Amino acid sequence: MNRILIVEDDKDISRELKELLENSGYEAIVLTDFKNACDSIIAAEPDLVLLDINIPYMNGEMLLQQLRSKSDVPVIMVTSRDSEADEVLSMSYGADDYITKPYNPTILLLRINAVFKRLGAKSDNTTTYRGMEILPHKGVIKYKDEEITLTKNEMTIFMYLLSHREHIVSRDELMTELWNNEEYLNDNALTVNISRLRGRFKDIGLEDVIETRKGQGYILV
Repeated sequence: MNRILIVEDDKDISRELKELLENSGYEAIVLTDFKNACDSIIAAEPDLVLLDINIPYMNGEMLLQQLRSKSDVPVIMVTSRDSEADEVLSMSYGADDYITKPYNPTILLLRINAVFKRLGAKSDNTTTYRGMEILPHKGVIKYKDEEITLTKNEMTIFMYLLSHREHIVSRDELMTELWNNEEYLNDNALTVNISRLRGRFKDIGLEDVIETRKGQGYILV
């Protein structure tokens, strides 16, 4: 299980990130010592760091620069700033990726997987659900001795439901998520994709993964 360290001083955001990551099969820890942030990050031995730019004592870019003098741990900058200059500066200091708030949970998870994949880390076993091993970057789900390959739309829908597990997701939310990923599905096509997803899970012996809540949407069970 990959360990991800969250460097974020907003307690609500760090709690949400921790819950999202743990629900997606990661070990998530939150940095509490911002005064000695660099040493604390190294001591935690994370596989990846989610680093906010606006943190106490020094900004995230300064911390990244300090961290890079001692460690090559992968870093994704997470910030409310939306400027090209910040992105260029962060990448020049050694960030592996950059995402702005409010971040899309599914996109964040996909970028984390992409970083692990690029660096040859153990990303294949990072996302699990009900005994399934989910490999978003390959579009593959493994369960026991079975393996299924999902289309891009099917994986996007499933990962969105997974990142919002225990909550009902409306059809409008799913349509917006697909639109944000530069994919367009009309209402009928969404129904077809949900039906296909259920069929694929049924093929590997799981018939009750996605539940319909009439008039509300869908939920993973």
